[in-house]
Amino acid sequence: MIAGSGTAVNVVTVLVGSSIGVLAGNRLPDRTRDLVTDALGLVTLLIAGLSAVAVNDPALAAKVGPHAPLLIVLGSLVVGGIVGSLLRLEQRVESLGGQLQRRLSGETDSAERARFIEGFVTASLVFCTGPLTILGSLSDGLGHGADQLYLKATLDGFAAIAFAASFGWGVAASALTVLVVQGGITAFGALLGDVLPDAELAAITAAGGLMLVGVALRLLRIREIAVADLLPGLVVAPLLVELVAAFR
Repeated sequence: MIAGSGTAVNVVTVLVGSSIGVLAGNRLPDRTRDLVTDALGLVTLLIAGLSAVAVNDPALAAKVGPHAPLLIVLGSLVVGGIVGSLLRLEQRVESLGGQLQRRLSGETDSAERARFIEGFVTASLVFCTGPLTILGSLSDGLGHGADQLYLKATLDGFAAIAFAASFGWGVAASALTVLVVQGGITAFGALLGDVLPDAELAAITAAGGLMLVGVALRLLRIREIAVADLLPGLVVAPLLVELVAAFR
């Protein structure tokens, strides 16, 4: 199997799902589209919870001690959030969404622009912060097969239908984010030559799960958390595991 095929399939499913969602969404009343968004928020919250419980992973506890995993996840989000805030990642992602909106649709209406950007940002975060993004892309790059990414592509395709029904073509633009993020991790996996240790992978998964909680809160219109600013935490998490293990 050619490395990168999983990401290519994922991009296609997002584009196809988004197209179906836009066509369906135009025929749905606003109340129904809001309900679809609420349902996606609840499902995202479920996925987030299933990922966040990786903080209790035995391999992580064995490497850093039983009480350190929670502090490592906390440190990852705090340090990652500081770095992301200083780099203004959330603003940059929103700016990219605005640029794509102007290039792809040409609409200048502020409401339509905001809807496009929200769809792009939300879908990009949902499609690129889950554990399957990291695990599947690494496995694909290492030549172990793209089965995980094929599963993710299927899930993302259905999610794209629901997202696009509410947010429109901004969801389709998130295919670019999927291509860059997953393609980059796949390339990194090809260079890495081996998978991440289980402890580090558990820390990344737990941190990513909490970030997805932030996405769910946005979808449920509870609080606008700048989740993109937290993304550096996915890099900080394994570094903190190694740091704590070294001083243990």
